[in-house]
Amino acid sequence: MAEDRAGVVVYWRPGCPYCMKLRLRLRLARLRRTEINIWRDPEAAAFVRSVADGNETVPTVTVGGKAMVNPSMRQLREAVRAQAPQADS
Repeated sequence: MAEDRAGVVVYWRPGCPYCMKLRLRLRLARLRRTEINIWRDPEAAAFVRSVADGNETVPTVTVGGKAMVNPSMRQLREAVRAQAPQADS
């Protein structure tokens, strides 16, 4: 995949209320990230399935290459501080 594995990558899909909520919070926090729609990227959908027990559970977020399935904003912030501080504004 072409995304920056050292940073924050958000895997999402249209119509997912959890994705909408997390993406809005990330925008408000001005956290640098790459966002990938898994319905438009079969490789991204396969990656999500590989870390979510075969399911396309979104949002799935990677921080510094480590995957988190449906993380809270608090979990995400802690991971960014530890794994990808360059993504925090």
